[in-house]
Amino acid sequence: MRIFFKTAAKPFNATVMKRPFWDSVSSLMYCFSSSSSSSSSAMNVLKTGDVLEQARVFSTSDIAGYSKLTHDSNPLHFDSECARNAGFEDIPVPGMLVASLFPRIIASHFPGAIYVKQTLDFRSPVFVGDNIIGQVQASNIRQLKQKYMVRFVTTCFKDGEIVVIGGEATAILPTLAMKQGDNHNSESNDFGS
Repeated sequence: MRIFFKTAAKPFNATVMKRPFWDSVSSLMYCFSSSSSSSSSAMNVLKTGDVLEQARVFSTSDIAGYSKLTHDSNPLHFDSECARNAGFEDIPVPGMLVASLFPRIIASHFPGAIYVKQTLDFRSPVFVGDNIIGQVQASNIRQLKQKYMVRFVTTCFKDGEIVVIGGEATAILPTLAMKQGDNHNSESNDFGS
């Protein structure tokens, strides 16, 4: 898996959610302390406009594992005739499986992050073997006591240019210091069998 850090020239400007929601969120108990074993000055700190990316190629075993885990047995994802009758050139990867890149990217950089909201716009199908880049861009950062509410613009690209999923996510981060490194292999079957 590849991880990229970028800073955008023009950050996306997003509005902040209504106050009662924020008040209820700030009273949540968090599972991860904002302190770190390494110096925060040696770490990258998330700023508005920063972009985090991970690449992934989905396999038929990923689809089977996703189906087993979620009990989603839509024949569209297993039967090529059904997929062709629906207008697809091949069996599509479930959109929610592709969208799972977003929380994966956020949690891999901010262990203990709490996913609060996600909107999704499925624009183009993904097929087994397609090179997919999942991208999250920090568009708004708000401090809540000792935690941070961050809104991200979320996008998945096929072949580096075709947008297959767009949307926004909101997450509560225990810190803005980004964890370096990666514990996941992009080619591994995350669902088991």
